[in-house]
Amino acid sequence: MARGRTVIPETKELFSSHIPALQVLMSMGYTYLPPEAAMKQRGGNTGEVLLRNILIGELRKRRFSWKGKQYPISNNAIDEIVRQLASPGLGEGLLTANERLYDRLTLGITVTEFIDGKKAQPAIHIIDWNHIENNQFHVTDEFEVLNTAGTGLRRPDIVCFVNGIPLVVIEAKRPDPHNPHKDMIKEGISQQLRNQGVAEIPNLFAYSQLLFSVNGLDGRYGTTRTPAKFWALWREEDLDETVFDQIKNSELDDTQKKALFGHRPHWMRQYFDEQRAQGKLLPTGQDRLLISLLRPGRLLEFIRFFILFDKRSGKIAARYQQYFGIKRLIERVSEKDTHGSREGGVIWHTTGSGKSFTMVFMVRALILHEALKQCRFVVVTDRIDLENQLSKVFANAGALATPRDIERAKARTGKDLAERIGKGTERILFSIINKFAAAAKQPECHNPSSDIIVLVDEGHRSHGGETHQRMRQALPNAAFIAFTGTPLLHKDKTTNKFGPILHAYTMQRAVEDGTVTPLLYEERIPELGTNAKAIDNWFDRITEGLTDKQKVDLKKKFAKKGAVYQSESRIELIAHD
Repeated sequence: MARGRTVIPETKELFSSHIPALQVLMSMGYTYLPPEAAMKQRGGNTGEVLLRNILIGELRKRRFSWKGKQYPISNNAIDEIVRQLASPGLGEGLLTANERLYDRLTLGITVTEFIDGKKAQPAIHIIDWNHIENNQFHVTDEFEVLNTAGTGLRRPDIVCFVNGIPLVVIEAKRPDPHNPHKDMIKEGISQQLRNQGVAEIPNLFAYSQLLFSVNGLDGRYGTTRTPAKFWALWREEDLDETVFDQIKNSELDDTQKKALFGHRPHWMRQYFDEQRAQGKLLPTGQDRLLISLLRPGRLLEFIRFFILFDKRSGKIAARYQQYFGIKRLIERVSEKDTHGSREGGVIWHTTGSGKSFTMVFMVRALILHEALKQCRFVVVTDRIDLENQLSKVFANAGALATPRDIERAKARTGKDLAERIGKGTERILFSIINKFAAAAKQPECHNPSSDIIVLVDEGHRSHGGETHQRMRQALPNAAFIAFTGTPLLHKDKTTNKFGPILHAYTMQRAVEDGTVTPLLYEERIPELGTNAKAIDNWFDRITEGLTDKQKVDLKKKFAKKGAVYQSESRIELIAHD
């Protein structure tokens, strides 16, 4: 292959998924760069994955605040930022490098500047998370990347950039495989996983935040190092159908068409022009997935709030039920009633759908939310093992830094809980519900602040009595959010105690999504039979010498089938069956 010249394969993928994906992305505001233009931005170096000129151009627009004034970033500081971004440190492993770069993107990079001879160390944000219009979104295809050994090239189908940084990688496959036993979406996932290998192109995936496998009709998404079985579908709950129709049928202008088709055979542009001229196009599953997750505003929000690094499970991208559940919850706790109390409610997500991570995602989103970042969190469970499990999830996800932080976050006694409620300042506090019984007796166990959010795990249990009321009295203006995986009845006490169901993810939906496996139950009980005459004879023998009244009382007390049900021989029959 000649250096600097890209060979575009003319396959069915181009017509069914590849170009339709590019058209949708361009309709959403992405600027298309033909492969040669993208290569120029990379200095003609296939080992480089950043679009450096675009990145440097964006950094020159950034300003930092110092003593009430705004200053541009110096050239030395820009060079330092680019150096840090261009050095992911893959020697420690792909996931470690990915997490380091993620932190630099979300938290900013600290640089040294000198203003009037005085040293300043501002944190520079490469992405403007709060103002979408202050960022540049580009997309290119057939993105050639040199492998680690320098012996060959890999060519991901589509790569999306924010300010010159490759954050999204898409594999576009044909809908109908040559082999009828092959699933093309799984094939795309397999290709994404292969390309992350040590000997492949991990330097691209060190930056990636969302990965897609699409086939024109459908698609799945994951993130760096997501195992194949955890790539997920997306069900949109917020966007109206007109949004999908509008984006799908948005006509590209002539400049966009020249960029997209200028390096391709003329008949390709003609084919897509004729297709559009035939009338309204219906959005496919692929279109819905890309529109749902890759609209610029949604992409930045998802990357910032809905990606976690867990020490046990690796990197996690939120599933749609977690995303929309948290959105509904944030809307709810942002409201206050006439007494100044924050509103609460119930998140009903079936067992196995990731409630623990939903809680972590929620805490993170609330901490970063401008109007709610001052809030404290009290996590209430009803069992020590649940408290230990949740605190470890929070720790693994980075909310608690050390084992000491984990232990310090737990209320040790009722008196300790009372003091922390009345005078504490920690952001996250764990407690068993029963500790409120003793805590309520302490005079300091009261905090009228509305900036407290109480997260109750397994909210359908242990909250029907006096202890729950004591918790309410201690935190009269807090928002109480119950998480449960147990199906709720129409007038269940959980919703009565905490408020309405804010978001539901049922067992049926979870099974349809492949999130959990279906629960199949068949009752198999060994036939229970007794020899009444033999039992009567045995009873007469052992009660010889008792009065008739004593015999009747003894029969009333012990003549029940429960004893037979619990007999060792019957239990052995059940186990054997």
